[in-house]
Amino acid sequence: MNTPDVIRLASRYLANLAGHKFDVLEVSKPVTVDSAVNLAKVISKLSPFLGNLIEFNTVEFLNKQDDFFEFGKWKRQDPGFPDTIFVGDVQPTPGLEIKAWFPLATEITARFKDSQNHFQFDQTYVAMLAWLPEKIIYGKPYILDVCVVSGLSVALARDTHYHNPPDYLILEPEDTTQRTANLQQTNTSGYKFQGSADEFLEAQKIVASWGSEAKIYKPTREYQQLLRELLVGYKYRLDTNFAKMDRIVHPGIEEFKERIYNVEVSGMTVGEWNRLLSSRREDRIRKLLQEHLEIREENIDELLD
Repeated sequence: MNTPDVIRLASRYLANLAGHKFDVLEVSKPVTVDSAVNLAKVISKLSPFLGNLIEFNTVEFLNKQDDFFEFGKWKRQDPGFPDTIFVGDVQPTPGLEIKAWFPLATEITARFKDSQNHFQFDQTYVAMLAWLPEKIIYGKPYILDVCVVSGLSVALARDTHYHNPPDYLILEPEDTTQRTANLQQTNTSGYKFQGSADEFLEAQKIVASWGSEAKIYKPTREYQQLLRELLVGYKYRLDTNFAKMDRIVHPGIEEFKERIYNVEVSGMTVGEWNRLLSSRREDRIRKLLQEHLEIREENIDELLD
Protein backbone atom coordinates (compact mmCIF):
# COMPACT_ATOMS: atom_id res chain seq x y z
CA MET A 1 0.00 0.00 0.00
CA ASN A 2 1.35 3.43 -0.96
CA THR A 3 0.39 6.99 0.00
CA PRO A 4 -2.30 7.47 -2.70
CA ASP A 5 -3.79 4.09 -1.72
CA VAL A 6 -4.08 5.12 1.95
CA ILE A 7 -5.66 8.47 1.06
CA ARG A 8 -8.07 6.87 -1.40
CA LEU A 9 -9.13 4.21 1.11
CA ALA A 10 -9.56 6.75 3.92
CA SER A 11 -11.63 8.97 1.62
CA ARG A 12 -13.93 6.07 0.81
CA TYR A 13 -14.47 5.27 4.48
CA LEU A 14 -15.06 8.93 5.34
CA ALA A 15 -17.73 9.14 2.64
CA ASN A 16 -19.58 6.41 4.56
CA LEU A 17 -19.88 8.79 7.54
CA ALA A 18 -22.72 10.62 5.77
CA GLY A 19 -25.75 10.25 8.03
CA HIS A 20 -23.67 9.29 11.09
CA LYS A 21 -25.01 10.71 14.39
CA PHE A 22 -22.92 11.72 17.39
CA ASP A 23 -24.45 10.34 20.58
CA VAL A 24 -22.22 12.41 22.89
CA LEU A 25 -24.33 15.55 22.51
CA GLU A 26 -27.99 16.43 22.03
CA VAL A 27 -29.65 19.84 21.91
CA SER A 28 -33.09 19.72 23.53
CA LYS A 29 -36.17 20.72 21.57
CA PRO A 30 -37.15 24.34 22.34
CA VAL A 31 -40.35 24.54 24.38
CA THR A 32 -41.55 27.84 22.89
CA VAL A 33 -41.28 29.55 19.53
CA ASP A 34 -39.35 32.44 21.10
CA SER A 35 -36.76 30.05 22.52
CA ALA A 36 -36.52 28.39 19.11
CA VAL A 37 -35.82 31.75 17.45
CA ASN A 38 -33.14 32.51 20.04
CA LEU A 39 -31.61 29.06 19.65
CA ALA A 40 -31.44 29.54 15.88
CA LYS A 41 -29.30 32.65 16.47
CA VAL A 42 -26.68 30.86 18.59
CA ILE A 43 -26.64 27.24 17.40
CA SER A 44 -23.61 27.94 15.18
CA LYS A 45 -21.53 28.55 18.34
CA LEU A 46 -21.48 24.78 18.78
CA SER A 47 -19.36 24.45 15.64
CA PRO A 48 -15.88 24.76 17.26
CA PHE A 49 -16.83 22.18 19.89
CA LEU A 50 -18.35 19.84 17.29
CA GLY A 51 -15.30 20.35 15.12
CA ASN A 52 -13.08 18.87 17.80
CA LEU A 53 -15.50 16.00 18.40
CA ILE A 54 -15.54 15.26 14.68
CA GLU A 55 -11.72 15.21 14.61
CA PHE A 56 -11.58 12.75 17.55
CA ASN A 57 -14.27 10.52 16.10
CA THR A 58 -12.77 10.53 12.60
CA VAL A 59 -9.43 9.19 13.86
CA GLU A 60 -11.15 6.53 15.97
CA PHE A 61 -13.39 5.59 13.05
CA LEU A 62 -10.48 5.15 10.63
CA ASN A 63 -8.51 3.08 13.14
CA LYS A 64 -11.41 0.63 13.35
CA GLN A 65 -11.06 -0.26 9.67
CA ASP A 66 -9.24 -3.56 9.19
CA ASP A 67 -7.63 -2.49 5.90
CA PHE A 68 -5.18 -0.22 7.73
CA PHE A 69 -4.03 -2.59 10.49
CA GLU A 70 -1.21 -4.23 8.55
CA PHE A 71 0.40 -0.97 7.44
CA GLY A 72 0.03 1.49 10.33
CA LYS A 73 -2.30 3.54 12.48
CA TRP A 74 -3.97 6.93 12.22
CA LYS A 75 -2.72 9.36 14.86
CA ARG A 76 -4.18 12.73 15.81
CA GLN A 77 -1.76 15.66 16.02
CA ASP A 78 -2.69 18.29 18.58
CA PRO A 79 -1.38 20.83 17.89
CA GLY A 80 0.06 20.20 14.48
CA PHE A 81 -0.65 20.04 10.77
CA PRO A 82 -2.37 18.06 9.45
CA ASP A 83 -4.90 17.03 12.10
CA THR A 84 -4.19 13.33 11.64
CA ILE A 85 -1.38 11.37 10.01
CA PHE A 86 -0.96 7.71 9.12
CA VAL A 87 2.01 6.45 11.14
CA GLY A 88 3.51 3.25 9.80
CA ASP A 89 5.36 1.77 6.85
CA VAL A 90 3.90 4.07 4.17
CA GLN A 91 6.05 6.95 2.95
CA PRO A 92 5.64 9.85 2.39
CA THR A 93 3.38 10.03 5.43
CA PRO A 94 -0.30 10.35 4.43
CA GLY A 95 -2.28 12.98 6.31
CA LEU A 96 -5.76 14.45 6.63
CA GLU A 97 -6.62 18.00 7.63
CA ILE A 98 -10.17 17.79 8.98
CA LYS A 99 -12.54 20.76 8.64
CA ALA A 100 -16.01 20.69 10.18
CA TRP A 101 -18.55 22.93 8.44
CA PHE A 102 -21.87 24.09 9.88
CA PRO A 103 -23.72 25.16 6.69
CA LEU A 104 -26.12 27.51 8.49
CA ALA A 105 -23.20 29.82 9.29
CA THR A 106 -22.67 32.84 7.07
CA GLU A 107 -19.70 31.16 5.36
CA ILE A 108 -17.13 28.40 5.69
CA THR A 109 -14.89 30.11 8.22
CA ALA A 110 -12.15 27.46 8.20
CA ARG A 111 -8.87 28.75 6.80
CA PHE A 112 -6.17 26.96 4.84
CA LYS A 113 -2.87 28.83 5.05
CA ASP A 114 -0.22 26.16 4.55
CA SER A 115 2.35 26.75 1.84
CA GLN A 116 2.42 24.86 -1.45
CA ASN A 117 5.90 23.75 -0.38
CA HIS A 118 4.29 21.66 2.36
CA PHE A 119 2.61 19.41 -0.24
CA GLN A 120 5.54 18.46 -2.40
CA PHE A 121 4.35 14.85 -2.70
CA ASP A 122 0.59 15.59 -2.54
CA GLN A 123 0.53 13.51 0.62
CA THR A 124 -1.98 15.57 2.62
CA TYR A 125 -5.68 15.90 1.84
CA VAL A 126 -8.44 18.09 3.27
CA ALA A 127 -11.57 16.37 4.58
CA MET A 128 -14.59 18.65 4.95
CA LEU A 129 -17.47 17.24 6.97
CA ALA A 130 -20.74 19.20 6.89
CA TRP A 131 -22.92 18.72 9.95
CA LEU A 132 -26.30 19.79 11.31
CA PRO A 133 -28.52 18.97 14.26
CA GLU A 134 -31.18 16.39 13.31
CA LYS A 135 -33.94 19.03 13.33
CA ILE A 136 -31.91 21.98 12.02
CA ILE A 137 -31.59 23.67 15.43
CA TYR A 138 -32.13 20.79 17.88
CA GLY A 139 -31.45 17.08 18.24
CA LYS A 140 -28.25 15.10 17.89
CA PRO A 141 -25.63 16.40 15.45
CA TYR A 142 -25.07 14.29 12.36
CA ILE A 143 -22.89 14.34 9.27
CA LEU A 144 -24.70 15.58 6.17
CA ASP A 145 -21.98 14.77 3.66
CA VAL A 146 -18.20 14.59 3.24
CA CYS A 147 -15.79 16.09 0.72
CA VAL A 148 -12.12 15.07 0.44
CA VAL A 149 -9.78 17.10 -1.80
CA SER A 150 -6.05 17.39 -2.30
CA GLY A 151 -4.33 19.85 0.03
CA LEU A 152 -2.04 20.85 -2.83
CA SER A 153 -5.06 21.67 -5.01
CA VAL A 154 -6.50 23.85 -2.22
CA ALA A 155 -3.20 25.73 -1.81
CA LEU A 156 -2.94 26.26 -5.58
CA ALA A 157 -6.54 27.50 -5.82
CA ARG A 158 -5.97 29.88 -2.90
CA ASP A 159 -2.78 31.35 -4.31
CA THR A 160 -4.22 31.69 -7.80
CA HIS A 161 -7.34 33.42 -6.44
CA TYR A 162 -5.65 35.90 -4.11
CA HIS A 163 -2.25 36.70 -5.60
CA ASN A 164 -2.30 39.84 -7.76
CA PRO A 165 0.83 41.98 -7.37
CA PRO A 166 1.20 44.77 -6.58
CA ASP A 167 -2.40 45.00 -5.31
CA TYR A 168 -2.32 41.76 -3.30
CA LEU A 169 0.68 39.73 -2.22
CA ILE A 170 0.99 36.25 -0.76
CA LEU A 171 4.18 35.69 1.20
CA GLU A 172 5.72 32.43 2.25
CA PRO A 173 7.00 32.00 5.81
CA GLU A 174 10.66 32.63 6.48
CA ASP A 175 12.94 29.59 6.59
CA THR A 176 12.40 28.10 10.06
CA THR A 177 13.75 24.59 9.42
CA GLN A 178 16.50 25.09 12.01
CA ARG A 179 13.97 25.71 14.78
CA THR A 180 12.42 23.04 16.97
CA ALA A 181 9.27 21.44 15.50
CA ASN A 182 6.84 23.51 17.57
CA LEU A 183 8.41 26.77 16.31
CA GLN A 184 8.59 25.92 12.62
CA GLN A 185 6.33 27.98 10.36
CA THR A 186 4.47 26.70 7.28
CA ASN A 187 1.70 29.31 6.93
CA THR A 188 1.48 31.85 4.14
CA SER A 189 0.09 35.36 4.68
CA GLY A 190 -1.91 37.78 2.51
CA TYR A 191 -1.19 41.51 2.20
CA LYS A 192 -3.36 44.22 0.60
CA PHE A 193 -1.83 47.37 -0.94
CA GLN A 194 -2.54 50.55 1.06
CA GLY A 195 -0.40 53.15 -0.69
CA SER A 196 -1.46 56.12 -2.80
CA ALA A 197 -2.57 55.99 -6.46
CA ASP A 198 0.80 57.33 -7.59
CA GLU A 199 2.63 54.75 -5.52
CA PHE A 200 0.46 52.01 -7.02
CA LEU A 201 1.49 53.09 -10.52
CA GLU A 202 5.14 52.95 -9.45
CA ALA A 203 4.65 49.48 -8.00
CA GLN A 204 2.95 48.31 -11.21
CA LYS A 205 6.02 49.32 -13.21
CA ILE A 206 8.23 47.34 -10.84
CA VAL A 207 6.06 44.24 -11.27
CA ALA A 208 6.08 44.68 -15.07
CA SER A 209 9.89 44.71 -14.96
CA TRP A 210 9.82 41.15 -13.59
CA GLY A 211 8.79 39.78 -17.00
CA SER A 212 5.80 38.11 -18.67
CA GLU A 213 5.15 35.70 -15.79
CA ALA A 214 5.36 38.39 -13.10
CA LYS A 215 1.89 37.74 -11.71
CA ILE A 216 2.10 33.95 -11.61
CA TYR A 217 2.58 32.98 -8.00
CA LYS A 218 5.69 31.04 -7.08
CA PRO A 219 6.70 29.84 -3.62
CA THR A 220 10.38 29.98 -4.64
CA ARG A 221 12.95 31.99 -2.70
CA GLU A 222 13.76 34.16 -5.71
CA TYR A 223 10.16 35.18 -6.38
CA GLN A 224 9.47 35.72 -2.69
CA GLN A 225 12.39 38.13 -2.51
CA LEU A 226 10.76 40.25 -5.24
CA LEU A 227 7.51 40.32 -3.28
CA ARG A 228 9.27 41.29 -0.05
CA GLU A 229 10.87 44.24 -1.82
CA LEU A 230 7.36 45.50 -2.61
CA LEU A 231 6.29 44.92 0.98
CA VAL A 232 9.24 46.95 2.26
CA GLY A 233 8.92 49.70 -0.34
CA TYR A 234 5.19 50.35 -0.06
CA LYS A 235 2.46 50.33 2.55
CA TYR A 236 0.52 47.07 2.89
CA ARG A 237 -1.88 45.73 5.53
CA LEU A 238 -2.13 42.15 6.72
CA ASP A 239 -5.42 40.62 5.52
CA THR A 240 -7.06 38.91 8.51
CA ASN A 241 -9.62 37.18 6.26
CA PHE A 242 -6.95 35.63 4.05
CA ALA A 243 -7.35 31.96 3.09
CA LYS A 244 -10.96 31.40 4.17
CA MET A 245 -11.99 28.27 2.32
CA ASP A 246 -15.31 29.80 1.30
CA ARG A 247 -13.48 32.41 -0.77
CA ILE A 248 -10.75 30.57 -2.66
CA VAL A 249 -13.01 29.26 -5.47
CA HIS A 250 -11.77 25.67 -5.36
CA PRO A 251 -13.86 23.62 -7.85
CA GLY A 252 -14.30 20.62 -5.53
CA ILE A 253 -15.26 22.76 -2.54
CA GLU A 254 -17.65 24.86 -4.62
CA GLU A 255 -19.38 21.71 -5.90
CA PHE A 256 -19.60 20.39 -2.33
CA LYS A 257 -21.18 23.65 -1.13
CA GLU A 258 -23.80 23.52 -3.87
CA ARG A 259 -24.57 19.88 -3.09
CA ILE A 260 -25.01 20.61 0.62
CA TYR A 261 -27.20 23.67 0.06
CA ASN A 262 -29.53 21.54 -2.09
CA VAL A 263 -30.03 18.82 0.53
CA GLU A 264 -33.55 18.84 1.97
CA VAL A 265 -33.81 18.80 5.76
CA SER A 266 -37.05 19.22 7.70
CA GLY A 267 -39.10 20.37 4.74
CA MET A 268 -36.67 22.89 3.23
CA THR A 269 -33.28 22.79 1.56
CA VAL A 270 -30.24 23.66 3.65
CA GLY A 271 -29.75 26.73 1.46
CA GLU A 272 -33.31 27.88 2.18
CA TRP A 273 -32.78 27.37 5.93
CA ASN A 274 -29.51 29.30 5.67
CA ARG A 275 -31.17 32.28 3.99
CA LEU A 276 -34.11 32.19 6.39
CA LEU A 277 -32.13 32.03 9.62
CA SER A 278 -29.60 34.65 8.50
CA SER A 279 -32.41 37.09 7.66
CA ARG A 280 -33.98 39.50 10.11
CA ARG A 281 -37.53 38.48 9.26
CA GLU A 282 -38.43 37.12 12.68
CA ASP A 283 -42.13 36.74 11.90
CA ARG A 284 -41.31 34.47 8.97
CA ILE A 285 -38.69 32.60 11.02
CA ARG A 286 -41.26 31.97 13.75
CA LYS A 287 -43.85 30.80 11.24
CA LEU A 288 -41.55 28.32 9.47
CA LEU A 289 -40.02 26.98 12.70
CA GLN A 290 -43.55 26.20 13.87
CA GLU A 291 -44.51 24.71 10.53
CA HIS A 292 -41.47 22.52 9.89
CA LEU A 293 -40.01 21.75 13.33
CA GLU A 294 -43.20 20.98 15.24
CA ILE A 295 -42.58 23.79 17.71
CA ARG A 296 -45.66 25.44 19.20
CA GLU A 297 -46.39 28.10 21.74
CA GLU A 298 -46.62 26.53 25.18
CA ASN A 299 -48.31 27.91 28.26
CA ILE A 300 -45.59 28.64 30.80
CA ASP A 301 -47.80 27.40 33.65
CA GLU A 302 -48.22 24.07 31.88
CA LEU A 303 -44.45 23.75 31.47
CA LEU A 304 -43.87 24.34 35.18
CA ASP A 305 -46.48 21.77 36.31
